[in-house]
Amino acid sequence: MKKSLIILLLLTAATVQGQIKRLGENVHYSATLQGTAGSNNTAPFWFTNNRYGLGTTEPNSGLLRAAIGRDAEADSLRKWRIGYGLDLVGAVNHDSHFIVQQAFADFQYKAIRLSVGQKERPIELKNNRLSSGDMVLSNNARPIPQVRLELPDFWTIPRTKGWLHLKAHIAYGIHTDNGWQNDFTAGTANLRTNNSLYHSKAGFLKIGNAEKFPLTITGGLEMAAQFGGKVWNLKDRPDNTSTTTFLSNRKLPHGLKAFWHAFIPGGGDSNDGEYSNAEGNQIGSWHMRLDYHGKGWGASVYAEHLFEDHSQMFWQYPWKDMLYGGEFRLPKNPVVSTILYEHLRTTDQSGPIYHDKTVNFPTAIYGQDDYYNNHVYAAWQYAGFSVGNALLPSPIYNTDGNIRFYDNRIKASHIGIEGNPTKEIEYHILYTHEKSWGTYSNPHTDPVKADFLMIEATYSPHQVKGLSIGAAYGQNWGKLLGESKGAMLTVSYSGWIKHN
Repeated sequence: MKKSLIILLLLTAATVQGQIKRLGENVHYSATLQGTAGSNNTAPFWFTNNRYGLGTTEPNSGLLRAAIGRDAEADSLRKWRIGYGLDLVGAVNHDSHFIVQQAFADFQYKAIRLSVGQKERPIELKNNRLSSGDMVLSNNARPIPQVRLELPDFWTIPRTKGWLHLKAHIAYGIHTDNGWQNDFTAGTANLRTNNSLYHSKAGFLKIGNAEKFPLTITGGLEMAAQFGGKVWNLKDRPDNTSTTTFLSNRKLPHGLKAFWHAFIPGGGDSNDGEYSNAEGNQIGSWHMRLDYHGKGWGASVYAEHLFEDHSQMFWQYPWKDMLYGGEFRLPKNPVVSTILYEHLRTTDQSGPIYHDKTVNFPTAIYGQDDYYNNHVYAAWQYAGFSVGNALLPSPIYNTDGNIRFYDNRIKASHIGIEGNPTKEIEYHILYTHEKSWGTYSNPHTDPVKADFLMIEATYSPHQVKGLSIGAAYGQNWGKLLGESKGAMLTVSYSGWIKHN
């Protein structure tokens, strides 16, 4: 028995040593130096947004970025897969001089992954590079630290002959933008929160087998919530008849019941008074996508419908506010590889009238959804950037210290184009035309217009493997964010440590 125990311990030690050894294999690294120079007071829109929070509104800025990591996919032939990453940024004329952009560890068994930390993740069911973004969880803000259980890729459901595929996740985390909120609202009586908690979940079902039939359909639900933490300057809602007096700061529920209410919306907020409201800042969207997989080419159309709380989650009101998109992937050629078009409308928001049920007026009218704004948590943002779609200009653009979206009733048309003229050169272009009607509570007399353009090209010489040099030009027109133009230069180098 002693011999058996010794053999078992030796085998265990050898296995652990082997697992540790492979963590040093297939490790990639990168270093990036980026500088931006511009005119007027604001950087071009697409220099600032959809960069995982590493943009800035300052016209002149710079950053130095260094990252090292290992993808869990490196263990694709194993049942157990392990990945990790560390991504650090030093910045000039950003909200912080030192940024921990990513720090995570992934532990995966077969198709199921547990991810711990903050990690940049692509948006769901859209082109991460060309799209204007997701309405709930986009690539606009910095990654939020979280614990996330997920099916990271579409998993084929057994016994469906490859025709049904599932992708899903559930996550809990914490907002760590305390310093930014405190500094941004300093000297004002505006809402701010510290250490508020985060929750998200999503489920997508794909129907189709591209190997047997070229058409696939994907649909699903994506939801997120902000809850718990501490809030400053919380006031009674205008319709609140409660005589309760709130202090300048107040701890918000963060126990097991609060976690449950984040998962299944319920409960109420601290200043609801007589009129119950789902606890926390709840937001979600429905997705639908249709893909045609041609030989050497493809086409897709998709739609996303945003809802807040229970308003417009189902068909209580017509779904007038939508993001529609189409993407066309051309056969291989030296001019254009992908063309994308999106149209976004958020002007309806269940209508301009909100009225709770009362004795004298027993019919409730749940209008004025006020997208991305919240009467407790201020706004659906992280360190000033919208966690959702960037075309609703983020609070970081505000000059009054108010964490709020002032232009959430918009109509926008967005175009994205990319191509590879040669093996060494690739480019992409983003152009957006937008009109804003402000908000229902603070409307514009006439719609305010804006146009945003960015043209970026990257050269990757084959003589120096891993080196890439990028140059971009950006420009804003219109009164929404003001006129501006600028140039960006990016130099990066990447490689592998013991790549197999």
